[in-house]
Amino acid sequence: MAMVRAKGDPQGGAILLLIESRSSPVRVLERTIDFDGVAILAESVPPDGAEAYWRRRCSRDPDLWVVELDIPEAERFAAETILSN
Repeated sequence: MAMVRAKGDPQGGAILLLIESRSSPVRVLERTIDFDGVAILAESVPPDGAEAYWRRRCSRDPDLWVVELDIPEAERFAAETILSN
């Protein structure tokens, strides 16, 4: 299952992924650029939990997309769809 939790700007909004898993807490991944200029998915570890984190981020960045994924191999799916563009 995938669900858009917050709809951002279609052209320039950043994408924050909430990776759901029955066996572990929600993981937060975000597309970013590494030191070599390569797009990667970086994991954030919010101290106050994923829900509070993404809501706080949206209040500061109205262009932000927040997508929740509850599928097998969610990180691989995200890498293949987000990082390939």
